Amino acid sequence: MDEQKEVQKEQNVLQATQTVIHKALNKLGYSDEVYELMKEPLRMMTVRIPVRMDDGSIKIFTGFRAQHNDAVGPTKGGVRFHPNVTETEVKALSIWMSLKAGIMDLPYGGGKGGIICDPREMSFPEIERLSRGYVRAISQIVGPTKDIPAPDVFTNSQIMAWMMDEYSRMKEFDSPGFITGKPLVLGGSHGRESATAKGVTICIREAARRKGINLEGARVVIQGFGNAGSFLAKFMFDAGAKVVGISDVNGALHDPDGLDIDYLLDRRDSFGTVSNLFKETISNEELLELDCDILVPAAIENQITEKNAHKIKASIVVEAANGPTTMRATEILSQRDILLVPDVLASAGGVTVSYFEWVQNNQGFYWEEEEVERRLEKVMVSSFDNVYKVAAMRNVDMRLAAYMVGVRKMAEASRFRGWI
Repeated sequence: MDEQKEVQKEQNVLQATQTVIHKALNKLGYSDEVYELMKEPLRMMTVRIPVRMDDGSIKIFTGFRAQHNDAVGPTKGGVRFHPNVTETEVKALSIWMSLKAGIMDLPYGGGKGGIICDPREMSFPEIERLSRGYVRAISQIVGPTKDIPAPDVFTNSQIMAWMMDEYSRMKEFDSPGFITGKPLVLGGSHGRESATAKGVTICIREAARRKGINLEGARVVIQGFGNAGSFLAKFMFDAGAKVVGISDVNGALHDPDGLDIDYLLDRRDSFGTVSNLFKETISNEELLELDCDILVPAAIENQITEKNAHKIKASIVVEAANGPTTMRATEILSQRDILLVPDVLASAGGVTVSYFEWVQNNQGFYWEEEEVERRLEKVMVSSFDNVYKVAAMRNVDMRLAAYMVGVRKMAEASRFRGWI
């Protein structure tokens, strides 16, 4: 029964994405042929990866790589290692990557990959063998000018380094541009690790300005304390905001006077868990309904739904996670005049700095951190302004506006190529 619910949820994520894309294309006056082209990835590869485990046994893993649309340029997107990865989820995420690239005006289409595994139960050498096996399995369809992977859930710069090394061995030349999110010494970019959170921070600042909220002293709730959530908590804390609530997989912490983020960051483990160290915790459900100015869902999908959207007390919701708000909940928040900054805009800082990394790899010339941050600031502010203006001009919510901006470049590139 649980498995059935999981499948239903994944299908809902893809269907919801397709519905908004259809709506966006209709608003822009495109024909149904354009929607037919964009509702599914152009390519979807499923691979089987045999890996020798530490005990000598061979375990077969299933992996995926989706390439949504390459009309604008090579596809780009992360690879996640997670026990619940599905083909449907990977498809939906590849479409979101296309939208992010369109919103940020990057020369990319969307890609996404995943392997069904639990890296928390695997040794370092087993993860390395799996990472290398995945690259060998998808090597025909990836490359610096075809499809460029990156880190995602439970993958990091070390895994990207192994993947790059395997690809370089196969091609017999060094290919730093094959993958992004690498360590600095292997052609990584300054600012990549914190890029997603930095982009969310810029969106929070811009949204607060539109709502007349002063970020200094503003009460912020962040659901999730992983890579994006923890960096974001730190950026908010340093900006003078009061982070009154944070959560991880085990529960949530709340202090109306503001949590000591530096202390929590110091105590959390490598998976972003810290709430288990405290006796007084609240549930994730209670966290979302806390009295605050800005709510940031930075964990998993479908957290704000029809059931709890009426109880959200924030003036601004900024989605740092993928798909944390359902379609019906989006409508409810919009009716209540809560400004929702959608995931495809708010969390696009990661792909933007990944693009900067790829550009630096292609040039063989590397930028200082200040240069990366300056360029990210410029792209994020410009993209936020663009989406906000479209929303106001067309009298639609920010999600639909973001999709309209995101699909336009792909649709035009496909038209010029003569595909539609």
